[in-house]
Amino acid sequence: MSAESLEIAKNLYQSGKAAFESGQYRQAVENLEKAIALVNRNSRTGGEIQIWLVTAYEAAGRTEDAIALCEELKRHPFSETSKQARRLVYILKAPKLQRPSEWMTQIPDLGALSDNESKIRLAANSTKSNQPKKPTEREFVDLSQVNTKDNRFIWVALITISLILGSLVWLSL
Repeated sequence: MSAESLEIAKNLYQSGKAAFESGQYRQAVENLEKAIALVNRNSRTGGEIQIWLVTAYEAAGRTEDAIALCEELKRHPFSETSKQARRLVYILKAPKLQRPSEWMTQIPDLGALSDNESKIRLAANSTKSNQPKKPTEREFVDLSQVNTKDNRFIWVALITISLILGSLVWLSL
């Protein structure tokens, strides 16, 4: 393997990781697949790239590909890679739990909006925030409803504090 192809593979690997972390899973899969084609699959770097490829496959909805690659990676020469593959295959094969719909929040698909629409909506929202807010009404408390009777707690607390302070002064002399 030449140093030039190794450098290209590392760049593709880094761009694949960046695409994955920004939620562009298809792009991540493409970059990681290109990177793995340029390196030795049994090397430490090859193992790292393939582990990232497993997570990118899963995120892109290609679970079967992710499981198949994990099964291969369980026999990888580097123990750390094979250990991670065993953990991942266990997670990938775990049964999917059904979540009640009230636990889920629907996120609108913003990919359908054109750039102009999103700018217009942002501009419309920003003008609303510049408008002065209505003064809030103050809620007045009826003092006749408040319990103002002395419940002697304050006197008991003051006497207790003064006794403690007095005994500390007396003991320090």
